[in-house]
Amino acid sequence: MRSSNLFGKTLRQAPSDTENISHKLLVRAGFIQQIASGIFSAMPLGNRSLSKIKNIIREEMDGAGAQEVNMPVVQPIDIWEESGRAENFSPPLASFKDRRDRKMILAPTHEEAVTIMARSGVTSYRDLPFILYQIQTKFRDEPRPRGGLLRVREFEMKDAYSFDVDQNGLDKSFDAMVEAYKKIFDRCGIDVVMVEADSGGIGGKDSNEFVLLTDSGEDVILISEDGDYAANVEKAVFEKTVNPYEELTAIEEFSTPGIKSIKELALSENVPESKISKSVLYTVEDEVIIVTIRGDYDVNDTKLRNLLKGKEPRLSTFEEAQSSGIIPGYVSAVELDKFYSVVDDSITMGTNFFAGANKNGFHLRNVNFPRDFKADLIGDIAEAKAGYTAKGKKVVLEERRGIEVGHVFKLGTTYSRKLDTTFSDGNGIQKHVQMGCYGIGVGRLLAAVIEANNDENGMILPAAIAPFEVYIVGINLHDKNVISNAERLYKSFIDNGIDVLFDDRDEPPG
Repeated sequence: MRSSNLFGKTLRQAPSDTENISHKLLVRAGFIQQIASGIFSAMPLGNRSLSKIKNIIREEMDGAGAQEVNMPVVQPIDIWEESGRAENFSPPLASFKDRRDRKMILAPTHEEAVTIMARSGVTSYRDLPFILYQIQTKFRDEPRPRGGLLRVREFEMKDAYSFDVDQNGLDKSFDAMVEAYKKIFDRCGIDVVMVEADSGGIGGKDSNEFVLLTDSGEDVILISEDGDYAANVEKAVFEKTVNPYEELTAIEEFSTPGIKSIKELALSENVPESKISKSVLYTVEDEVIIVTIRGDYDVNDTKLRNLLKGKEPRLSTFEEAQSSGIIPGYVSAVELDKFYSVVDDSITMGTNFFAGANKNGFHLRNVNFPRDFKADLIGDIAEAKAGYTAKGKKVVLEERRGIEVGHVFKLGTTYSRKLDTTFSDGNGIQKHVQMGCYGIGVGRLLAAVIEANNDENGMILPAAIAPFEVYIVGINLHDKNVISNAERLYKSFIDNGIDVLFDDRDEPPG
């Protein structure tokens, strides 16, 4: 490629609305152009790098035995209704009606489509296992796209899907994809850590993220000091402390005028915050529920959603609390059995708690679970934080920030059951296919590489994904010897299959 023919211009300064370093550098270098919030065009230079990333992905997917397919971005909403995700996928599906008044959606992911594809080709255990993958456009109407290519609405993703006869087969496919991912990220020039993660709207029981650790990342990662445990904050677990046991005593109401916060109550009674039972009001499907957790911990909304089996909780408004007859600042689950009650298991790790009395200006002491209030659900809904002890270890958790560049899931039979994808085993018994899914955002990966590889002069892309491997600059191209040698070098690189950019512009250096 000759610079005189190259489309696109560089900028001396990044626009003021660019945020992180990758966004600034991609725009300044003329790699991308934004045409709407979270929607970008790839310019020639950017497209060359993205194409090289996709080639690396294809090589490693093919090397792992996966087969490339291509599924439609536009899908009938019927298949999403069949899987049960039409109404609760977040962000909400972007939809439209075709000329036959049939509702269609722009696919944010392809689990439904690939399961239907597999359903048409699987009848016997002999048809399994196999892995399908594609590099395809997705659309997710993110409410707050930001960070250039790191969080967008329209994007290209490599999504792969494995199909196996049993859990053992799924584990093998999962491990094969994990190894392929490690090779992809290594070839792209970044070091990643594999962390436990929440499955979110994709579903399934087990999932892991591949994360580039960087201060510019938006994800919070908790890693044990010894490096043996790492998890996204949405998923992380920790060793909860146990309050010293006390004999249960009678519940007692006492006056606390003006005291509404956990900290104020702890100071007033000269007790640690772990001795306080904190109740938080959430609204789920238009109903106010009471969530109780120990005063020194905070509720993890993702864990709460999972405990509620996917029902989306949000903090109740002051008006919702009042209309339910609850007094904010003094609430507890005591004597409020008519409300649905969720309890964190930290409440089982102590006795004689302090709690709200459901009366303005009053609290209770010696509150005990389950003697004094009920739980409709109980489990771990506490958010892990830096300084907490890693689960099952004697080392503490440290907080890091990172960028998710890949996500792998063990879906199990989540979709094969809902979409009736079965096979006949060796005994003629119909069983549901075991599935896994594996995603890499192509544009996000490029942005992450730049976040990890830059200096004061700009991006430092690894040769494997740089638009060009060689840049020829001829100083004084009016000199016949200079131009002839530059042309000879240019031709030699091209003949040897090396991507080269020859700056043949009639301009002075700089």
